[in-house]
Amino acid sequence: QVQLVESGGGSVQAGGSLRLSCALSGRTFSVYAMGWFRQAPGKEREFVTTINHNGGIIDYVDSVKGRFTVSRDNAKNTVYLQMNSLKPEDTAVYYCAARLKGSSSLPDEYDYWGQGTQVTVSS
Repeated sequence: QVQLVESGGGSVQAGGSLRLSCALSGRTFSVYAMGWFRQAPGKEREFVTTINHNGGIIDYVDSVKGRFTVSRDNAKNTVYLQMNSLKPEDTAVYYCAARLKGSSSLPDEYDYWGQGTQVTVSS
């Protein structure tokens, strides 16, 4: 079975940076497209970014373009989210997700989810 474990969350001042990691185990990582989503209190889960199995297709939600970078290291079974120039509105629980088919911005299309990691950005 597939398990996803996020790490790297924490608290940071506005303008700072964090790097999130998500490690997949149980199956061959390189066949999965990966996504990052976030959920703030009282809000629906929001798409952040997705990357396909080989990194050739990447998409971001408009609000993070130019600030966030997603990457993957298939040899380490890990996807990363580098978050720069963080804003208070980025505060949320961040989740990674995996799907066997191609990249997607739709949470319902993902098959596996991590437990989430908290990111808090103070002004």
